[in-house]
Amino acid sequence: MSKETFEKENIFGLGQPNTGFAQYFIGESYLNPLTDIQKGEFPLFNVTFEPGCRNNWHIHHADKNGGQILICTAGSGWYQEEGKDAVDLKPGTVIVIPANVKHWHGAKKDEWFSHIAIEVPGENGSTEWCEPVDDEYYNKL
Repeated sequence: MSKETFEKENIFGLGQPNTGFAQYFIGESYLNPLTDIQKGEFPLFNVTFEPGCRNNWHIHHADKNGGQILICTAGSGWYQEEGKDAVDLKPGTVIVIPANVKHWHGAKKDEWFSHIAIEVPGENGSTEWCEPVDDEYYNKL
């Protein structure tokens, strides 16, 4: 899918380059806030990944509750939990990631991809960024 076609399907918009978290991504990603967290609104973000872009392995820690929800909105991507097979992501796919589960997500190597990311509130929540997803492994998906 071309970038132009993808942008027509990406109803929540590309947003701005995700420079604040770029160190935790391979490739370019974009962030479009859907709520105003400065006003105390619940944080919702549309995250867009260029072809081949993915985030590092990471863990959303919490003592109670917490985790993350991904709602896939455009394009095609991957999600994987440590020790499990990668899951195909397409518009309409919803992934519920419990707290304390090591995982990664991103675009397929030849596809643009977007999802809405929802940080689930939890007690003593934090995100631990880990190693990048290995290129050799990723390119075999």
